[in-house]
Amino acid sequence: MESNPVLLESKSSPINLLNEMQQLRLLGHLCDVTVSVEYQGVRAEFPAHKAVLAATSKFFKEVFLNEKPVDGPHSNVFLNEVQVADFASFLEFVYTARVEVEEDRVQRMLEIAEKLKCLDLSETCFQLKKQMLESVLLELQNFSESQNSEEEGAARPGAVPAAKAERDPPDCSAASPEGPAAKSKEKV
Repeated sequence: MESNPVLLESKSSPINLLNEMQQLRLLGHLCDVTVSVEYQGVRAEFPAHKAVLAATSKFFKEVFLNEKPVDGPHSNVFLNEVQVADFASFLEFVYTARVEVEEDRVQRMLEIAEKLKCLDLSETCFQLKKQMLESVLLELQNFSESQNSEEEGAARPGAVPAAKAERDPPDCSAASPEGPAAKSKEKV
């Protein structure tokens, strides 16, 4: 009797694998590459794993696959014109699939993703920039609509903007020709 095949799939395994690789990197265990980053005199070195970098970055994949065997088991890669903080964020992203950066750094993260040919980070930055742009456009639209409604209110004679009407109740005696002053003139 033949049994049907079943799929054994773990939803947590990819996350657990990333977490374990990140811990190994942070502790410096099994790291086989050091990436030296320098930008405007600021330099830092980052130990990492070739397999993780090659799997997430076509740039690193090309570098490691074109290495000569005489380089030994441990490699050094030098990156100029990449800010230290940006590369640290890049590493955190490739090892954890997430990173928190300030809004004004998103463009720089997109640039490093393109430079290092990291499709996942590039797509993530692009989607975030798209959301940020849509948010700004929505704010501009709301502002424009509120400006138009205020202008329409000012253009209608006798119309008082709602905010002003709530603050200042109308003075009937001064505004109406038939107020108390006009009636007293009629009696005389």
